[in-house]
Amino acid sequence: METEPVAGAVPKPPSFEEYPLTRQEYISALVHFYRGEMHRSQIWRTRLDTTTNWAVVTTAAMVSFAFGDPTHPHIILLLANLLITVFLFHEARRYRYFAVFRARVRMLEENFFLPILTRELISPIADWRARVAGDLDQPKFKTTLLQAIGFRLRRNYLWIFLIGLVAWVLKLFVHPTPAASLAEVYHRMSVGPVPAWVVLTGCLIFYGLISAALVACQRRGLPIDEIEGLESDLAHWNV
Repeated sequence: METEPVAGAVPKPPSFEEYPLTRQEYISALVHFYRGEMHRSQIWRTRLDTTTNWAVVTTAAMVSFAFGDPTHPHIILLLANLLITVFLFHEARRYRYFAVFRARVRMLEENFFLPILTRELISPIADWRARVAGDLDQPKFKTTLLQAIGFRLRRNYLWIFLIGLVAWVLKLFVHPTPAASLAEVYHRMSVGPVPAWVVLTGCLIFYGLISAALVACQRRGLPIDEIEGLESDLAHWNV
């Protein structure tokens, strides 16, 4: 039996879900959502620049120290690579978070703003709203850690490592006095009780691993660019 309403009782207001969503409210909500995701992507992009600056400053400081005095050991330039590698892994982690918000921004730009600007109200990805909603409910990284390392390595850190290598070789040639032969350069690679062949082998292994990482990431597919490319790879989007 239905209960008759009590006289004078205040009717219960309808819930949020019972209100129809108007076109203006929908557009306004998406615009604010876009601005929020753009802001978060910019924050993580700034953090990427910060980590790169740390690596550049560290390399510059080590090179300045090594060449500041002929008696300063050359091994400091190789040990700097270990610290720079830590920065690389730290920056790759930050890039994965940046890619999450960047992907959402690109999804909105491609499927919401692009049809509005072209006056052709057909989104390239038909179920983009469900994918964005699913990503908000269960966020997923859009790149693997290996892909992020390869991308940051190819864009920035490869050149930083090469600068360290060139500086190390140059240090061996000019300090403490200009080398007269390659044999003398090889002899200078020794550090205390560590023979030259150990230092050279460690250097070759390190830069060989960098080359292998680049090749492996290239085969698995690196991100095209930070701003280029549509969201065509939807494997990391929930529906």
